Amino acid sequence: MSQTLKRKAPGVRKVAVQQGKARKVKAAKARTGSAIDAIMAWLPFSDEQLHRLFLALIFAAAIAVAGGIASMAGVPALVSAQFASVAADSGFAVRRVDVRGVNHLNELKVYEKVLGETDQAMPLVDIDRLRAHLLELSWVEDARVSRQLPDTLVVDIVERKPHAVLRKADKLVLIDATGHELEAVSRERARGKLIVAGPGAGRQVVALSALLAAAPALKPQVAEAEWVGNRRWNLKFGTGQVLALPQGEQPSANALMAFARLDGVNRLLGGRVAAFDMRAPDRIYFRVPGRTEDEARAAAAAATAKAAAAADRSAAKEPATATKAAGGASPDTAKAREDT
Repeated sequence: MSQTLKRKAPGVRKVAVQQGKARKVKAAKARTGSAIDAIMAWLPFSDEQLHRLFLALIFAAAIAVAGGIASMAGVPALVSAQFASVAADSGFAVRRVDVRGVNHLNELKVYEKVLGETDQAMPLVDIDRLRAHLLELSWVEDARVSRQLPDTLVVDIVERKPHAVLRKADKLVLIDATGHELEAVSRERARGKLIVAGPGAGRQVVALSALLAAAPALKPQVAEAEWVGNRRWNLKFGTGQVLALPQGEQPSANALMAFARLDGVNRLLGGRVAAFDMRAPDRIYFRVPGRTEDEARAAAAAATAKAAAAADRSAAKEPATATKAAGGASPDTAKAREDT
């Protein structure tokens, strides 16, 4: 015989609380839905387009995750190696090296840098690393490496231009316009080039070029420039004459231009003056070789002439004194002589 059990109905207060919560949830959903709807309405996309966009984002995220997992597993490296092997078997491997733009640089040094890539598959050649190795060569200002399929590497070299010769304690070094050292040279190869000397002179080549540009007429005649005391220049011309310039870029440029004007009027270069000193402002001092010795010889000759003249005057006075002494005897002396 079945028996029906009846549950006690919930209290009024509990029902009221549940209804209040339901109303709050419904209001929150209404507010959220209205905000999302407003945003979606603001976007210039239809519902179908938004659906496709969301699917594309999901697929992209999935692909990115798969790629990260594959990269961690080393799959791309294996695929790249396999691809390079197939390319090499198909004839796409380095067999030739074409070097261009080399005039002063020894091409063997370029080949030494590149030969490590020979017989390597073209896709595996690290162009950037090879260029960095070429830039280590002293003559190379810039370099470009490119692949020329199927089997050639093309190396284009931009060489530095020799500008002057830096004199060091034990050798002569060819340098470019920035003071970058290129290679050691002999005296024969250095002949005819501007010689730069002095401690730290290599770092002052740019400033020296600007200084010589202030006097273009004198620039070809400068044979050597010495950086003195890490503050100023002494310029030696092809005539062997030396010009001492003041300290400072502008004062030295002004002094050099003033000397150029003086040389244009008075032909100072090639004359007797051995050195010109323009370190003092608004003045120029000259040093003439042998001038001191000439003055000493002239003074000695004058002294000798003066002594000879004095001796001549003394010799001329002695006979007159003797004659006076003979003609001036007293009368008694004369009478005594007569009696005798």
